[in-house]
Amino acid sequence: MIKQVKLNLFLFFSLTLLISCIKETKQISTSRTKLVLLGTGTPNADPDRSGPSLAIVVDDLAYVIDCGPGVVRRAAAAAKRFNVEGLKPNQLNKLFITHLHSDHTIGYADFVLTPAVLERTGPVEVYGPSGLIEMNNHIRQAYNKDYEMRIFGLEKGDSMAYKINAHEINPGVIYKDSLVEVQAFAVNHGSWDQSYGFKFITPDKSIVISGDCTYSQSVIDMCQNCDILVHEVYSLDGYSRRPFKWKEYHAAFHTSSKQLAQLAKKAKPKLLILTHQLIWDSSEEKLLEEIRSDYKGKVISGKDLDIF
Repeated sequence: MIKQVKLNLFLFFSLTLLISCIKETKQISTSRTKLVLLGTGTPNADPDRSGPSLAIVVDDLAYVIDCGPGVVRRAAAAAKRFNVEGLKPNQLNKLFITHLHSDHTIGYADFVLTPAVLERTGPVEVYGPSGLIEMNNHIRQAYNKDYEMRIFGLEKGDSMAYKINAHEINPGVIYKDSLVEVQAFAVNHGSWDQSYGFKFITPDKSIVISGDCTYSQSVIDMCQNCDILVHEVYSLDGYSRRPFKWKEYHAAFHTSSKQLAQLAKKAKPKLLILTHQLIWDSSEEKLLEEIRSDYKGKVISGKDLDIF
């Protein structure tokens, strides 16, 4: 009898542990297209959320959107922990930038230089708004000593790996290959002269990324039953206690939970993923409640290294 009780207890705790492990395991998509959230943060220095960046990986090719701080190490984590081959650092060579705010671009030098040091083959192709070429040239100049040492020093690095082809874009199709078509569309991001969202059309998915913006009809127009909409958001609960100066700023530059719920009802994505979440002294749970009170579709609060 005692042996049977011990056996039952052992089986119970083993099953409990197994269920716990299953819950903690990331559900990785088995489709050809994977969306990987590399960084879901904001300018706030949240140790659990790296700077804004995500990747769309089709087969083993990665297309990275924005390059917040920590971008290459987050990509390396996805490659090592979840076998996303396209995000191995030496494979990173395509970058799309929504706008030139520092939190979305401060990892630019990292994206360009680190994979080159790690023996990327060929140049980097970068697509972004007006001002990209000027920013690229200044960063290239700032690291000139490093370039010279890496290429002409004892490392004898491949000069082509350090080459950057920077393309300033306009709305419309900005990139196309055998796996993806990328469409850029203008969004409203306060006083920025150019800020873009992107739509990626792959063999098995359509994914729309809002970039940073307030309520924008263009996001609705581009989604229209898309598979995934990745959208930024701020909590109305947290916003209610912000100083007036910041209320004015956030209302002009970002999308409230209520606005996003209304937008999603019109855009009808199969899955809505929240990123770049401005919560302040509220909570993630409260933010989700705010959206779900008006929007009944599937919505997930995105976290770094989530894969869909």
